[in-house]
Amino acid sequence: MPMRASTLLSKRKRKLTEAEFLRLPDDGCKYELVDGEAKGVPTAHDHAVIGMRLGARILGCASSRRGYVAGSQAGFRMLSGNIRSPDVAFTLKERLPDGKPSKGFEDGAPDLAVEIVSPNEDAADLLRKVGEYFASGAQQVWLLFPETRTVNLYTSPFTVRTLQPDDELTGGDLLPDFRCTVRELFEID
Repeated sequence: MPMRASTLLSKRKRKLTEAEFLRLPDDGCKYELVDGEAKGVPTAHDHAVIGMRLGARILGCASSRRGYVAGSQAGFRMLSGNIRSPDVAFTLKERLPDGKPSKGFEDGAPDLAVEIVSPNEDAADLLRKVGEYFASGAQQVWLLFPETRTVNLYTSPFTVRTLQPDDELTGGDLLPDFRCTVRELFEID
């Protein structure tokens, strides 16, 4: 029986390199490289559905000539050295080498990073992620809270608006054609 990544990780004392992180066995869990350790990130089927639906909405509003939309499989190398994988990401082509996504992790944060928050996620870890995204080039960070059907919209690490279900979420200058009510983000038919 193959060893699970989490078993291998618990036996490690030294920090993982990026190359070692990439070679970890796939045990079906989502991981980010944080402070040299593979850190499990909570995931759920309903969160994946919310993420895909949001990604499709963004894709429908963002010209393919302007940028790329990615799901949680994309990794972004933060200035801190951590590898983050937002649930949904949008990156302007002008920020990418040759205007195309790289074959591996992208240097810097996406212009928009969206995290779908699980009830058991640590608030301090979320705020650290928000700070890392902005320090690494993000223009906006959205934290979606399915439990309360609210969105925290960050336009800087210290500027946040909490949007309620009937409020309109827009993409601002980054995604000027994107708009929907917060409630629509969480509707699963």
